[in-house]
Amino acid sequence: MRTLVIGDIHGGLRGLIQLFEKADITKNDTLIFLGDYVDGWSESAQVIQYLLEVSEKNSCVFIKGNHDVWCEEWLASGTLNDVWYNHGGKGTIESYHGYSKPEKAKHLQFFEAMPLYHIDNENRLFIHAGFTSMHGVEKETDIRNFYFDRTLWEMALTMDNRIKKDSVIYPNRLKHYSEIYIGHTPTINFNKHIPMNAINVWNIDTGAAFTGQLSAIDVETKAIFQSDGLKDLYPEEKGRN
Repeated sequence: MRTLVIGDIHGGLRGLIQLFEKADITKNDTLIFLGDYVDGWSESAQVIQYLLEVSEKNSCVFIKGNHDVWCEEWLASGTLNDVWYNHGGKGTIESYHGYSKPEKAKHLQFFEAMPLYHIDNENRLFIHAGFTSMHGVEKETDIRNFYFDRTLWEMALTMDNRIKKDSVIYPNRLKHYSEIYIGHTPTINFNKHIPMNAINVWNIDTGAAFTGQLSAIDVETKAIFQSDGLKDLYPEEKGRN
């Protein structure tokens, strides 16, 4: 039995299905999704429907991302966030054409039930973006950091790995968890097309919303699985490019 962590999907159902095939997902696998299921390619509503079906077969954790927060607000009240609309929201709204009120209500319940982070029995933290409190996620004063923060990843990237964990200058944020898995900041921003590791932080967002692939990683073996580039799977679309 494996535990696989899946990066930001952004409406790319074709990539998600292909990733499952390449990783040979079975009902025995635990799946942890890092958020941002919607906004990007044309099948956001269909991604949510597919994940609901997956959750009936597999043990799943669905972390909430910033795009999911916006979509949830729209499904709940019709609130149209301009930033969201211009960064994938328009396509997500279009993907819901033909969905009934009961179907949309079920999707809303799915979004509402999503945790903002997950800590497993091995003290691994799974979170969409990051956190800022030196005392860990439980002491975070602004929960928006869980789905917007980029400073955790920036700090990990610039850390000198010669600094030992018992050093007084070792960042307290990194001491609380054996490993931290995040999405939110595409690795293609750093010219990397596979998940990146810095200190004990793993970034699984390989830019599926843009020109990259959808990725998953086995938390034990660190085996990486990837779809084809989403722009190749949706050649008739631009995504968020």
